[in-house]
Amino acid sequence: MENNQESKESTERSDLVSEDGKNIKDVVCQRCGSKVLCPGMAVFAEKELFLPSMRKKSGLSTTEGSVDGDTLTTHWFVDDMYTFENVGFTKDVGRIKYLICADCEIGPIGWHSLDDKKSFYVALERVNHV
Repeated sequence: MENNQESKESTERSDLVSEDGKNIKDVVCQRCGSKVLCPGMAVFAEKELFLPSMRKKSGLSTTEGSVDGDTLTTHWFVDDMYTFENVGFTKDVGRIKYLICADCEIGPIGWHSLDDKKSFYVALERVNHV
C-alpha cells in the first residue's frame, strides 16, 4: 500500500511540477482563492519545515507551551519576495517570519528564515493549484 501512495504522490506532483522543476499551475489561497504565485515562478523543493496550524493572523501569536502544527516536506521555493503576487508576512517569531495570504490573512502557508534573505517556502499542502 505504501508503494501505491508513493505512485499517487508522484502522479499528483507531475501535474504540478514541470520538467525543469517549476510550478505549472497558479498557486492560490485555499480559503479565498487569491493568487499567491503565477506559473513558472517557483521551484519544487523538499525540506522539512514546521508550520503552526492554519488560522487567522490574530491567532498566530505564540502562547506558553507548545504550538500545534505540522512538519511539512514539500514546498514551492522562491528566492525573491517580489516574485509573490499576494502574500503577507507575520511579525518575527524567533528568527522566522511566516507567510500568509495577504487578502484573507489565513496562514501560515509558508516559511521564511530571517537568517537567509533569499529563501521563501510555500507548503504545497497549504495552498491550492488551479
